[in-house]
Amino acid sequence: MGDVAITLKVMPKSPEIDTTKMKSEISSAVKKLGINIKSIEEKPIAFGLKCIELLLVMPDQGGTDKIDETIRKIQGVASIESGDITLL
Repeated sequence: MGDVAITLKVMPKSPEIDTTKMKSEISSAVKKLGINIKSIEEKPIAFGLKCIELLLVMPDQGGTDKIDETIRKIQGVASIESGDITLL
């Protein structure tokens, strides 16, 4: 088995959420899982709402459930959407 690259989009509950703080908390939580973050960016959605897009590289272990569960525990996170998943 190899590594996989995974794109996740994290949506905050409202435009008032401090996405800079949320990025820091997400980065810290994901790194504690031993997963390599290649990029973490804020992207505008609409009406002042921004999402946080992550590009992660991790061993092909069968899913993102543990990552999703960890990120959902962070205050202000409304939802997580998986994007591209590519075998490297």
